[in-house]
Amino acid sequence: MRFSVPGPRSLAGQLFAMQAVLIAVVVAGYALFSYVSDRSQAEEAARRQARAVARSVADSPSVLAASRAADPSAELQPYALKVMRDTEVDFITIMDPRGIRWTHPDPDQIGQTFQGHTEKALRGETFTETYTGTLGPSVRAVTPIQDGPRVVGLVSAGIRVDEITQRVQDQLTALLGVAAGALVLGAVGTYVINARLRRHTHGMNAAELSRMHDYHQAALHAVREGLLMLDGQYRVALINDGGRVLLGVAGDVVGRSVAELGLPAPLTGALLASEPRVDEVHLTASRVLVINTSQVSGGERRGTVITLRDVTELQSLMGELDSERGFTQALRSQAHEAANRLHTVVSLIELGRAEEAVEFATAELELAQALTDQVVAAVSEPVLAALLLGKTAQANERGVELMVSEDSSLDDGLLPETLPARDLVTILGNLIDNAVDAAQGSVRARVTVAAYTMISDGIPELVLRVSDTGPGVNPEHAEAVFQRGFSTKPAGPGGRGLGLALVRQTSQRHEGSLTVAEADGGGAEFEVRLPLREPGTTAGGVPSGVAAARGAGGDA
Repeated sequence: MRFSVPGPRSLAGQLFAMQAVLIAVVVAGYALFSYVSDRSQAEEAARRQARAVARSVADSPSVLAASRAADPSAELQPYALKVMRDTEVDFITIMDPRGIRWTHPDPDQIGQTFQGHTEKALRGETFTETYTGTLGPSVRAVTPIQDGPRVVGLVSAGIRVDEITQRVQDQLTALLGVAAGALVLGAVGTYVINARLRRHTHGMNAAELSRMHDYHQAALHAVREGLLMLDGQYRVALINDGGRVLLGVAGDVVGRSVAELGLPAPLTGALLASEPRVDEVHLTASRVLVINTSQVSGGERRGTVITLRDVTELQSLMGELDSERGFTQALRSQAHEAANRLHTVVSLIELGRAEEAVEFATAELELAQALTDQVVAAVSEPVLAALLLGKTAQANERGVELMVSEDSSLDDGLLPETLPARDLVTILGNLIDNAVDAAQGSVRARVTVAAYTMISDGIPELVLRVSDTGPGVNPEHAEAVFQRGFSTKPAGPGGRGLGLALVRQTSQRHEGSLTVAEADGGGAEFEVRLPLREPGTTAGGVPSGVAAARGAGGDA
Protein backbone atom coordinates (compact mmCIF):
# COMPACT_ATOMS: atom_id res chain seq x y z
CA MET A 1 0.00 0.00 0.00
CA ARG A 2 1.47 3.35 -1.01
CA PHE A 3 1.09 6.49 1.03
CA SER A 4 1.30 9.84 -0.71
CA VAL A 5 3.24 12.52 1.09
CA PRO A 6 1.28 15.77 1.07
CA GLY A 7 3.04 18.71 -0.50
CA PRO A 8 3.79 21.92 1.38
CA ARG A 9 0.73 23.84 2.36
CA SER A 10 0.26 27.39 1.25
CA LEU A 11 1.61 30.17 3.42
CA ALA A 12 -1.94 31.11 4.38
CA GLY A 13 -2.71 27.50 5.38
CA GLN A 14 0.43 27.26 7.50
CA LEU A 15 -0.40 30.50 9.27
CA PHE A 16 -3.96 29.31 9.91
CA ALA A 17 -2.78 25.99 11.36
CA MET A 18 -0.15 27.70 13.52
CA GLN A 19 -2.61 30.23 14.91
CA ALA A 20 -5.25 27.56 15.57
CA VAL A 21 -2.73 25.43 17.50
CA LEU A 22 -1.51 28.49 19.38
CA ILE A 23 -5.05 29.43 20.43
CA ALA A 24 -5.77 25.84 21.48
CA VAL A 25 -2.58 25.64 23.59
CA VAL A 26 -3.31 28.99 25.26
CA VAL A 27 -6.89 27.99 26.05
CA ALA A 28 -5.84 24.55 27.37
CA GLY A 29 -3.13 26.06 29.53
CA TYR A 30 -5.50 28.66 30.92
CA ALA A 31 -8.12 25.97 31.62
CA LEU A 32 -5.59 23.83 33.50
CA PHE A 33 -4.37 26.80 35.49
CA SER A 34 -7.93 27.83 36.26
CA TYR A 35 -8.82 24.29 37.39
CA VAL A 36 -5.92 24.04 39.82
CA SER A 37 -6.41 27.59 41.05
CA ASP A 38 -10.19 27.27 41.41
CA ARG A 39 -9.88 23.94 43.28
CA SER A 40 -7.44 25.45 45.74
CA GLN A 41 -9.66 28.47 46.20
CA ALA A 42 -12.74 26.21 46.59
CA GLU A 43 -11.09 24.13 49.30
CA GLU A 44 -10.01 27.27 51.15
CA ALA A 45 -13.52 28.67 50.86
CA ALA A 46 -14.93 25.38 52.18
CA ARG A 47 -12.62 25.55 55.21
CA ARG A 48 -13.70 29.09 56.00
CA GLN A 49 -17.37 28.16 55.57
CA ALA A 50 -17.07 25.05 57.78
CA ARG A 51 -15.16 27.01 60.43
CA ALA A 52 -17.75 29.78 60.49
CA VAL A 53 -20.68 27.34 60.76
CA ALA A 54 -18.99 25.31 63.49
CA ARG A 55 -18.19 28.42 65.54
CA SER A 56 -21.71 29.77 65.10
CA VAL A 57 -23.23 26.49 66.36
CA ALA A 58 -20.77 26.18 69.25
CA ASP A 59 -21.44 29.75 70.41
CA SER A 60 -25.24 29.30 70.32
CA PRO A 61 -26.74 29.49 73.89
CA SER A 62 -29.36 26.89 72.95
CA VAL A 63 -26.64 24.41 72.07
CA LEU A 64 -24.89 25.04 75.41
CA ALA A 65 -28.18 24.57 77.23
CA ALA A 66 -29.04 21.38 75.31
CA SER A 67 -25.63 19.91 76.14
CA ARG A 68 -26.68 19.91 79.84
CA ALA A 69 -29.97 18.05 79.15
CA ALA A 70 -30.51 14.39 79.92
CA ASP A 71 -31.05 13.65 76.17
CA PRO A 72 -29.09 16.24 74.13
CA SER A 73 -29.86 14.50 70.82
CA ALA A 74 -33.59 15.15 71.11
CA GLU A 75 -33.03 18.93 71.03
CA LEU A 76 -29.84 19.19 68.97
CA GLN A 77 -30.60 16.81 66.04
CA PRO A 78 -33.44 18.95 64.56
CA TYR A 79 -31.41 22.10 65.15
CA ALA A 80 -28.35 20.62 63.39
CA LEU A 81 -30.36 19.49 60.37
CA LYS A 82 -31.96 22.95 60.03
CA VAL A 83 -28.57 24.69 60.18
CA MET A 84 -27.18 22.23 57.59
CA ARG A 85 -29.94 23.16 55.13
CA ASP A 86 -29.54 26.88 55.80
CA THR A 87 -25.71 26.97 55.52
CA GLU A 88 -25.38 24.37 52.72
CA VAL A 89 -22.83 22.24 54.55
CA ASP A 90 -22.86 18.45 54.24
CA PHE A 91 -22.87 17.64 57.95
CA ILE A 92 -22.93 19.17 61.40
CA THR A 93 -21.94 16.80 64.17
CA ILE A 94 -22.38 17.83 67.81
CA MET A 95 -20.76 15.50 70.34
CA ASP A 96 -19.70 15.25 73.94
CA PRO A 97 -16.05 15.67 74.98
CA ARG A 98 -15.48 11.94 74.50
CA GLY A 99 -16.52 12.15 70.84
CA ILE A 100 -19.90 10.41 71.23
CA ARG A 101 -22.20 11.92 68.56
CA TRP A 102 -25.35 13.75 69.64
CA THR A 103 -26.24 14.66 66.01
CA HIS A 104 -25.48 13.30 62.56
CA PRO A 105 -27.07 13.47 59.09
CA ASP A 106 -27.50 9.71 59.33
CA PRO A 107 -29.55 9.04 62.48
CA ASP A 108 -28.01 5.55 62.75
CA GLN A 109 -24.66 7.18 63.50
CA ILE A 110 -25.97 9.00 66.58
CA GLY A 111 -24.35 7.56 69.67
CA GLN A 112 -21.34 6.35 67.69
CA THR A 113 -17.85 7.69 68.15
CA PHE A 114 -16.80 10.66 65.96
CA GLN A 115 -14.22 9.74 63.29
CA GLY A 116 -11.59 12.39 63.27
CA HIS A 117 -9.19 14.30 65.48
CA THR A 118 -10.42 16.19 68.52
CA GLU A 119 -7.27 16.78 70.58
CA LYS A 120 -6.82 20.46 69.67
CA ALA A 121 -10.52 21.17 70.18
CA LEU A 122 -10.38 19.61 73.66
CA ARG A 123 -7.61 22.13 74.43
CA GLY A 124 -9.95 24.95 73.43
CA GLU A 125 -8.67 25.47 69.82
CA THR A 126 -10.58 25.55 66.57
CA PHE A 127 -8.92 23.80 63.63
CA THR A 128 -9.67 22.46 60.16
CA GLU A 129 -8.60 19.27 58.42
CA THR A 130 -9.36 16.99 55.49
CA TYR A 131 -10.47 13.62 56.82
CA THR A 132 -12.31 10.53 55.52
CA GLY A 133 -15.28 9.79 57.73
CA THR A 134 -18.60 8.03 57.42
CA LEU A 135 -19.62 10.34 54.54
CA GLY A 136 -16.31 9.99 52.73
CA PRO A 137 -13.46 12.50 52.39
CA SER A 138 -14.46 15.93 53.67
CA VAL A 139 -13.04 19.31 54.62
CA ARG A 140 -14.14 19.83 58.22
CA ALA A 141 -13.72 22.22 61.12
CA VAL A 142 -13.77 21.13 64.79
CA THR A 143 -14.38 23.63 67.60
CA PRO A 144 -15.17 23.31 71.35
CA ILE A 145 -18.42 24.15 73.16
CA GLN A 146 -17.27 25.94 76.28
CA ASP A 147 -19.02 26.62 79.55
CA GLY A 148 -16.59 29.15 80.88
CA PRO A 149 -13.14 27.58 80.79
CA ARG A 150 -14.56 24.04 80.74
CA VAL A 151 -15.16 22.17 77.40
CA VAL A 152 -18.60 20.57 77.62
CA GLY A 153 -18.86 19.41 74.00
CA LEU A 154 -17.53 19.62 70.46
CA VAL A 155 -18.99 20.75 67.13
CA SER A 156 -17.75 19.55 63.72
CA ALA A 157 -19.05 21.05 60.43
CA GLY A 158 -17.81 19.82 57.07
CA ILE A 159 -18.22 19.81 53.29
CA ARG A 160 -17.52 16.67 51.33
CA VAL A 161 -14.58 16.76 48.87
CA ASP A 162 -16.84 15.38 46.15
CA GLU A 163 -19.07 18.39 46.54
CA ILE A 164 -16.08 20.72 46.25
CA THR A 165 -14.92 18.87 43.13
CA GLN A 166 -18.39 19.14 41.61
CA ARG A 167 -18.41 22.91 42.18
CA VAL A 168 -15.01 23.23 40.48
CA GLN A 169 -16.13 21.03 37.62
CA ASP A 170 -19.20 23.20 37.08
CA GLN A 171 -16.98 26.28 36.92
CA LEU A 172 -14.54 24.47 34.64
CA THR A 173 -17.37 23.43 32.32
CA ALA A 174 -18.46 27.04 31.99
CA LEU A 175 -14.84 28.06 31.41
CA LEU A 176 -14.37 25.43 28.73
CA GLY A 177 -17.57 26.60 27.04
CA VAL A 178 -16.25 30.17 26.93
CA ALA A 179 -12.83 28.91 25.77
CA ALA A 180 -14.43 26.83 23.02
CA GLY A 181 -16.39 29.86 21.88
CA ALA A 182 -13.20 31.95 21.87
CA LEU A 183 -11.39 29.22 19.93
CA VAL A 184 -14.16 29.03 17.32
CA LEU A 185 -14.29 32.83 17.01
CA GLY A 186 -10.49 33.04 16.73
CA ALA A 187 -10.43 30.24 14.17
CA VAL A 188 -13.11 31.95 12.05
CA GLY A 189 -11.29 35.29 12.25
CA THR A 190 -7.98 33.63 11.40
CA TYR A 191 -9.55 31.82 8.48
CA VAL A 192 -11.03 35.04 7.09
CA ILE A 193 -7.74 36.90 7.40
CA ASN A 194 -5.75 34.05 5.92
CA ALA A 195 -8.23 33.65 3.08
CA ARG A 196 -7.52 37.24 2.15
CA LEU A 197 -3.79 36.63 2.48
CA ARG A 198 -4.16 33.53 0.29
CA ARG A 199 -5.76 35.65 -2.42
CA HIS A 200 -2.88 38.14 -2.26
CA THR A 201 -0.23 35.40 -2.43
CA HIS A 202 -2.15 33.50 -5.14
CA GLY A 203 -2.12 30.40 -2.97
CA MET A 204 1.68 30.15 -2.96
CA ASN A 205 3.54 28.82 0.04
CA ALA A 206 6.63 30.36 1.61
CA ALA A 207 9.08 28.30 -0.49
CA GLU A 208 7.34 29.29 -3.71
CA LEU A 209 7.30 32.96 -2.69
CA SER A 210 11.02 32.79 -1.86
CA ARG A 211 11.77 31.15 -5.21
CA MET A 212 9.69 33.74 -7.06
CA HIS A 213 11.58 36.51 -5.26
CA ASP A 214 14.92 35.00 -6.33
CA TYR A 215 13.75 34.76 -9.94
CA HIS A 216 12.42 38.31 -9.75
CA GLN A 217 15.73 39.68 -8.48
CA ALA A 218 17.75 37.75 -11.05
CA ALA A 219 15.55 38.86 -13.95
CA LEU A 220 15.39 42.41 -12.69
CA HIS A 221 19.15 42.91 -12.71
CA ALA A 222 19.88 40.76 -15.76
CA VAL A 223 18.01 42.84 -18.34
CA ARG A 224 19.86 45.76 -19.89
CA GLU A 225 16.69 47.77 -20.35
CA GLY A 226 15.78 50.08 -17.50
CA LEU A 227 12.88 49.32 -15.21
CA LEU A 228 11.49 51.89 -12.80
CA MET A 229 8.51 51.46 -10.50
CA LEU A 230 6.82 54.36 -8.69
CA ASP A 231 4.33 54.14 -5.84
CA GLY A 232 1.10 56.10 -5.62
CA GLN A 233 3.01 59.15 -4.30
CA TYR A 234 5.42 59.12 -7.28
CA ARG A 235 8.27 57.89 -5.12
CA VAL A 236 10.77 55.34 -6.42
CA ALA A 237 9.65 51.90 -5.23
CA LEU A 238 12.08 49.88 -7.35
CA ILE A 239 14.83 50.51 -9.90
CA ASN A 240 17.11 47.99 -11.58
CA ASP A 241 20.76 48.37 -12.56
CA GLY A 242 19.87 49.27 -16.14
CA GLY A 243 17.55 52.02 -14.94
CA ARG A 244 20.28 53.52 -12.75
CA VAL A 245 22.69 53.60 -15.70
CA LEU A 246 20.22 55.02 -18.21
CA LEU A 247 18.94 57.72 -15.85
CA GLY A 248 22.41 58.49 -14.51
CA VAL A 249 21.43 58.19 -10.86
CA ALA A 250 23.58 56.76 -8.09
CA GLY A 251 23.16 55.85 -4.46
CA ASP A 252 20.01 54.74 -2.71
CA VAL A 253 17.13 56.41 -4.56
CA VAL A 254 14.37 54.09 -3.34
CA GLY A 255 11.81 56.14 -1.44
CA ARG A 256 12.79 59.43 -3.09
CA SER A 257 10.43 61.42 -5.28
CA VAL A 258 11.03 61.44 -9.04
CA ALA A 259 11.24 65.24 -8.87
CA GLU A 260 14.33 64.89 -6.63
CA LEU A 261 16.36 62.77 -9.07
CA GLY A 262 17.66 65.75 -11.06
CA LEU A 263 16.33 64.53 -14.42
CA PRO A 264 15.51 66.89 -17.33
CA ALA A 265 12.17 68.63 -16.91
CA PRO A 266 10.45 66.99 -19.94
CA LEU A 267 11.51 63.53 -18.75
CA THR A 268 10.39 64.25 -15.19
CA GLY A 269 7.04 65.46 -16.51
CA ALA A 270 6.59 62.27 -18.52
CA LEU A 271 7.35 60.11 -15.47
CA LEU A 272 4.87 62.07 -13.35
CA ALA A 273 2.13 62.06 -15.99
CA SER A 274 -1.09 60.26 -15.10
CA GLU A 275 -1.79 59.16 -18.67
CA PRO A 276 0.26 56.33 -20.27
CA ARG A 277 3.19 57.18 -22.52
CA VAL A 278 4.01 54.89 -25.48
CA ASP A 279 7.44 54.90 -27.19
CA GLU A 280 8.07 58.51 -26.25
CA VAL A 281 11.58 59.82 -26.96
CA HIS A 282 13.37 61.82 -24.25
CA LEU A 283 16.88 63.12 -23.77
CA THR A 284 19.10 63.01 -20.70
CA ALA A 285 22.50 64.59 -20.37
CA SER A 286 24.16 61.92 -22.51
CA ARG A 287 21.49 59.53 -23.81
CA VAL A 288 18.41 59.31 -25.99
CA LEU A 289 15.76 57.22 -24.22
CA VAL A 290 12.47 55.73 -25.30
CA ILE A 291 10.06 55.44 -22.37
CA ASN A 292 6.81 53.56 -21.89
CA THR A 293 4.63 54.05 -18.83
CA SER A 294 1.71 52.01 -17.52
CA GLN A 295 -0.46 52.70 -14.51
CA VAL A 296 -0.90 50.03 -11.83
CA SER A 297 -4.43 50.34 -10.50
CA GLY A 298 -7.05 48.30 -8.72
CA GLY A 299 -9.88 50.70 -8.04
CA GLU A 300 -7.35 53.30 -6.92
CA ARG A 301 -3.97 54.56 -8.08
CA ARG A 302 -1.25 52.25 -6.84
CA GLY A 303 1.75 53.35 -8.88
CA THR A 304 3.43 53.41 -12.27
CA VAL A 305 5.63 50.93 -14.13
CA ILE A 306 8.16 52.57 -16.47
CA THR A 307 10.44 50.89 -19.00
CA LEU A 308 13.46 52.65 -20.47
CA ARG A 309 15.32 51.78 -23.69
CA ASP A 310 18.59 53.36 -24.77
CA VAL A 311 18.37 54.40 -28.43
CA THR A 312 21.36 56.73 -28.43
CA GLU A 313 23.31 54.61 -30.92
CA LEU A 314 20.15 53.90 -32.92
CA GLN A 315 19.31 57.59 -33.12
CA SER A 316 22.84 58.35 -34.28
CA LEU A 317 22.67 55.61 -36.90
CA MET A 318 19.27 56.90 -38.04
CA GLY A 319 20.81 60.34 -38.45
CA GLU A 320 23.61 58.89 -40.53
CA LEU A 321 21.06 56.87 -42.52
CA ASP A 322 19.07 60.04 -43.21
CA SER A 323 22.26 61.71 -44.41
CA GLU A 324 23.07 58.74 -46.64
CA ARG A 325 19.50 58.78 -47.96
CA GLY A 326 19.91 62.46 -48.72
CA PHE A 327 23.20 61.79 -50.47
CA THR A 328 21.53 59.07 -52.52
CA GLN A 329 18.69 61.36 -53.52
CA ALA A 330 21.21 64.06 -54.42
CA LEU A 331 23.22 61.64 -56.52
CA ARG A 332 20.04 60.43 -58.23
CA SER A 333 19.10 64.01 -58.98
CA GLN A 334 22.60 64.82 -60.20
CA ALA A 335 22.61 61.70 -62.32
CA HIS A 336 19.33 62.84 -63.87
CA GLU A 337 20.76 66.28 -64.53
CA ALA A 338 23.97 64.77 -65.88
CA ALA A 339 21.96 62.63 -68.25
CA ASN A 340 20.12 65.72 -69.47
CA ARG A 341 23.41 67.54 -69.98
CA LEU A 342 24.89 64.53 -71.73
CA HIS A 343 21.93 64.38 -74.09
CA THR A 344 22.44 68.09 -74.75
CA VAL A 345 26.12 67.56 -75.56
CA VAL A 346 25.30 64.60 -77.83
CA SER A 347 22.60 66.60 -79.58
CA LEU A 348 24.97 69.51 -80.18
CA ILE A 349 27.53 67.17 -81.67
CA GLU A 350 24.94 65.57 -83.91
CA LEU A 351 23.94 69.05 -85.09
CA GLY A 352 27.57 69.73 -86.04
CA ARG A 353 28.09 72.22 -83.26
CA ALA A 354 31.09 70.47 -81.65
CA GLU A 355 32.66 73.66 -80.33
CA GLU A 356 29.46 74.68 -78.54
CA ALA A 357 29.18 71.16 -77.12
CA VAL A 358 32.71 71.32 -75.70
CA GLU A 359 32.06 74.80 -74.29
CA PHE A 360 28.82 73.62 -72.64
CA ALA A 361 30.44 70.51 -71.10
CA THR A 362 33.47 72.46 -69.90
CA ALA A 363 31.29 75.06 -68.19
CA GLU A 364 29.34 72.36 -66.30
CA LEU A 365 32.54 70.64 -65.17
CA GLU A 366 34.04 73.92 -64.02
CA LEU A 367 30.89 74.74 -62.00
CA ALA A 368 30.88 71.35 -60.24
CA GLN A 369 34.64 71.47 -59.63
CA ALA A 370 34.41 75.01 -58.31
CA LEU A 371 31.84 73.92 -55.71
CA THR A 372 33.99 70.96 -54.65
CA ASP A 373 37.14 73.12 -54.55
CA GLN A 374 35.36 75.76 -52.45
CA VAL A 375 34.21 73.24 -49.85
CA VAL A 376 37.46 71.28 -49.69
CA ALA A 377 39.56 74.46 -49.58
CA ALA A 378 37.58 75.74 -46.62
CA VAL A 379 37.04 72.44 -44.80
CA SER A 380 39.53 69.73 -45.63
CA GLU A 381 38.37 67.52 -42.75
CA PRO A 382 36.94 64.63 -44.83
CA VAL A 383 33.79 63.86 -42.83
CA LEU A 384 32.64 67.47 -42.64
CA ALA A 385 33.59 68.09 -46.29
CA ALA A 386 31.53 65.11 -47.44
CA LEU A 387 28.63 66.23 -45.25
CA LEU A 388 28.73 69.77 -46.67
CA LEU A 389 28.86 68.52 -50.28
CA GLY A 390 25.89 66.24 -49.72
CA LYS A 391 23.88 68.87 -47.87
CA THR A 392 24.68 71.36 -50.65
CA ALA A 393 23.14 69.08 -53.24
CA GLN A 394 20.11 68.45 -50.99
CA ALA A 395 19.61 72.15 -50.40
CA ASN A 396 19.81 72.90 -54.13
CA GLU A 397 17.09 70.32 -54.73
CA ARG A 398 14.86 72.26 -52.33
CA GLY A 399 15.67 75.61 -53.87
CA VAL A 400 18.03 76.73 -51.09
CA GLU A 401 21.60 77.87 -51.71
CA LEU A 402 24.08 76.46 -49.22
CA MET A 403 27.33 78.42 -48.91
CA VAL A 404 30.50 77.89 -46.94
CA SER A 405 31.67 81.20 -45.48
CA GLU A 406 35.00 82.65 -46.45
CA ASP A 407 36.35 82.56 -42.89
CA SER A 408 35.92 78.77 -42.70
CA SER A 409 39.18 76.89 -42.28
CA LEU A 410 39.39 73.42 -40.83
CA ASP A 411 42.38 71.24 -41.72
CA ASP A 412 42.37 67.46 -41.87
CA GLY A 413 43.75 65.79 -38.73
CA LEU A 414 43.05 68.82 -36.57
CA LEU A 415 40.18 67.32 -34.59
CA PRO A 416 41.14 65.12 -31.60
CA GLU A 417 40.02 61.52 -31.16
CA THR A 418 37.81 62.63 -28.28
CA LEU A 419 35.53 64.33 -30.82
CA PRO A 420 34.24 61.51 -33.06
CA ALA A 421 33.01 62.17 -36.58
CA ARG A 422 29.57 60.78 -35.70
CA ASP A 423 29.01 63.59 -33.19
CA LEU A 424 30.10 66.20 -35.74
CA VAL A 425 27.58 64.78 -38.23
CA THR A 426 24.87 64.95 -35.55
CA ILE A 427 25.64 68.57 -34.72
CA LEU A 428 26.26 70.08 -38.15
CA GLY A 429 23.78 67.87 -40.02
CA ASN A 430 20.87 68.76 -37.73
CA LEU A 431 21.77 72.47 -37.76
CA ILE A 432 21.87 72.52 -41.58
CA ASP A 433 18.62 70.56 -41.90
CA ASN A 434 16.93 72.94 -39.49
CA ALA A 435 18.30 75.96 -41.38
CA VAL A 436 17.21 74.61 -44.79
CA ASP A 437 13.70 74.00 -43.41
CA ALA A 438 13.60 77.59 -42.15
CA ALA A 439 15.06 79.19 -45.30
CA GLN A 440 12.98 77.25 -47.83
CA GLY A 441 10.42 79.50 -49.44
CA SER A 442 12.08 82.76 -48.40
CA VAL A 443 13.39 85.40 -50.83
CA ARG A 444 16.91 84.44 -52.01
CA ALA A 445 16.81 81.40 -49.73
CA ARG A 446 20.30 80.79 -48.44
CA VAL A 447 22.08 78.90 -45.66
CA THR A 448 25.61 79.89 -44.67
CA VAL A 449 27.93 77.49 -42.85
CA ALA A 450 31.14 78.44 -41.05
CA ALA A 451 33.58 75.96 -39.50
CA TYR A 452 36.87 77.03 -37.98
CA THR A 453 39.03 76.82 -34.87
CA MET A 454 40.00 79.61 -32.56
CA ILE A 455 41.55 80.16 -29.14
CA SER A 456 39.35 81.57 -26.39
CA ASP A 457 40.84 82.25 -22.95
CA GLY A 458 43.78 80.04 -23.81
CA ILE A 459 41.55 77.09 -24.74
CA PRO A 460 41.30 75.92 -28.37
CA GLU A 461 37.74 75.63 -29.62
CA LEU A 462 35.96 74.33 -32.70
CA VAL A 463 33.29 76.77 -33.85
CA LEU A 464 30.42 75.61 -36.05
CA ARG A 465 28.04 78.37 -37.14
CA VAL A 466 24.93 77.97 -39.33
CA SER A 467 22.75 80.91 -40.34
CA ASP A 468 19.72 81.11 -42.62
CA THR A 469 17.44 83.64 -44.29
CA GLY A 470 14.28 82.31 -42.67
CA PRO A 471 11.90 84.08 -40.28
CA GLY A 472 14.29 83.74 -37.33
CA VAL A 473 13.63 82.67 -33.75
CA ASN A 474 11.33 84.57 -31.41
CA PRO A 475 13.44 85.79 -28.46
CA GLU A 476 10.77 84.33 -26.16
CA HIS A 477 11.57 80.89 -27.60
CA ALA A 478 15.37 81.24 -27.46
CA GLU A 479 15.59 78.54 -24.80
CA ALA A 480 12.52 76.49 -25.71
CA VAL A 481 13.80 75.68 -29.24
CA PHE A 482 16.37 73.34 -27.66
CA GLN A 483 13.75 71.36 -25.75
CA ARG A 484 12.64 68.01 -27.11
CA GLY A 485 9.30 68.27 -28.89
CA PHE A 486 9.39 72.02 -29.54
CA SER A 487 8.81 73.00 -33.17
CA THR A 488 7.07 75.80 -35.06
CA LYS A 489 6.29 73.45 -37.96
CA PRO A 490 3.67 70.67 -38.12
CA ALA A 491 4.95 67.24 -37.18
CA GLY A 492 5.98 64.95 -39.98
CA PRO A 493 5.91 61.15 -40.07
CA GLY A 494 8.93 60.88 -37.81
CA GLY A 495 7.97 63.74 -35.52
CA ARG A 496 9.70 67.08 -34.98
CA GLY A 497 11.49 68.91 -32.23
CA LEU A 498 14.32 66.39 -31.71
CA GLY A 499 17.14 67.72 -33.93
CA LEU A 500 18.12 70.79 -31.90
CA ALA A 501 17.69 68.84 -28.66
CA LEU A 502 20.19 66.27 -29.97
CA VAL A 503 22.57 69.06 -30.97
CA ARG A 504 22.42 70.52 -27.49
CA GLN A 505 22.87 67.13 -25.84
CA THR A 506 25.90 66.32 -27.97
CA SER A 507 27.41 69.77 -27.33
CA GLN A 508 26.98 69.45 -23.59
CA ARG A 509 28.44 65.94 -23.63
CA HIS A 510 31.65 67.46 -25.03
CA GLU A 511 31.46 70.36 -22.54
CA GLY A 512 30.57 72.75 -25.32
CA SER A 513 27.89 75.42 -25.75
CA LEU A 514 25.01 76.08 -28.13
CA THR A 515 23.52 79.53 -28.66
CA VAL A 516 21.02 81.10 -31.03
CA ALA A 517 20.95 84.72 -32.20
CA GLU A 518 19.59 86.83 -35.04
CA ALA A 519 21.63 86.55 -38.23
CA ASP A 520 22.79 89.51 -40.24
CA GLY A 521 19.97 90.48 -42.56
CA GLY A 522 17.40 88.48 -40.63
CA GLY A 523 16.96 84.80 -39.99
CA ALA A 524 18.51 82.72 -37.20
CA GLU A 525 22.13 81.99 -36.45
CA PHE A 526 23.07 78.91 -34.39
CA GLU A 527 26.59 78.64 -33.04
CA VAL A 528 28.25 75.64 -31.39
CA ARG A 529 31.58 75.91 -29.57
CA LEU A 530 33.39 72.72 -28.67
CA PRO A 531 36.66 72.70 -26.68
CA LEU A 532 39.42 70.72 -28.39
CA ARG A 533 41.58 68.50 -26.22
CA GLU A 534 44.14 65.93 -27.29
CA PRO A 535 47.20 64.32 -25.71
CA GLY A 536 49.75 66.43 -27.60
CA THR A 537 49.31 70.17 -26.88
CA THR A 538 51.54 73.21 -26.88
CA ALA A 539 52.69 74.94 -23.73
CA GLY A 540 49.55 77.03 -23.67
CA GLY A 541 47.33 73.98 -23.98
CA VAL A 542 46.86 74.60 -27.73
CA PRO A 543 46.98 71.72 -30.23
CA SER A 544 49.86 72.17 -32.61
CA GLY A 545 47.56 72.22 -35.68
CA VAL A 546 45.45 74.98 -34.17
CA ALA A 547 48.48 77.05 -33.21
CA ALA A 548 49.75 76.81 -36.77
CA ALA A 549 46.38 77.63 -38.34
CA ARG A 550 45.35 80.47 -36.01
CA GLY A 551 46.97 83.37 -34.37
CA ALA A 552 46.44 83.65 -30.63
CA GLY A 553 42.91 84.84 -30.01
CA GLY A 554 42.08 85.40 -33.70
CA ASP A 555 40.06 83.78 -36.44
CA ALA A 556 41.36 82.36 -39.71
